[in-house]
Amino acid sequence: MPNIKSAKKRKKSTYKKHICNKMSKSALHTALRKAKLADADVTVKLAATSMLDKAVTKGIIHKNNAARMKSRISKQISQTI
Repeated sequence: MPNIKSAKKRKKSTYKKHICNKMSKSALHTALRKAKLADADVTVKLAATSMLDKAVTKGIIHKNNAARMKSRISKQISQTI
């Protein structure tokens, strides 16, 4: 339990960021799951890649992790076309 006033504020702000990041990751995983299940729908897969880019810019996931996921999605798109 923090005793210093700034530590209490930091704990509160860290918790808020944690909740926001958790919601963003959950939405991202849902989009990736939908992209994986969507056989011929390219727009769903492109939406997932844009969500990955946004997550990287916000610092939610690492850029190499996003690049790997985007590569897998692009492979799926090329196989369907």
